[in-house]
Amino acid sequence: MALTKIEKRKRIRMRIRKKISGTAELPRLAVFRSNKQIYVQVVDDLNRVTLISASSKEKEIAGQTGIKKTEQAKLVGKLIASKCKEKGIEGVVFDRSGYKYHGRVKSLADAAREGGLKF
Repeated sequence: MALTKIEKRKRIRMRIRKKISGTAELPRLAVFRSNKQIYVQVVDDLNRVTLISASSKEKEIAGQTGIKKTEQAKLVGKLIASKCKEKGIEGVVFDRSGYKYHGRVKSLADAAREGGLKF
């Protein structure tokens, strides 16, 4: 039986999540990528709380017209890094959610590292 693209990603995602968990000291940086947008959350899995979130739908990013999706992801990475600094979070565990570490996911991670987050 052939698996669909979404089912394959879900299997990979569950395999990653078995190994990765976020704590209050070192939360998980979870990425979700749709066809048009990119979303990121900083999650404390022990207390089951989302600490910070950012997306390409926020005013300062969505207001810019004519930018590519990888550039949008860079802006989201910089935004999440600055929000983490405000909250006092310096390090995170990166959760790519089954997506390849390539393209938008990679540019988001690189921008978050440039913003001061440690993976």
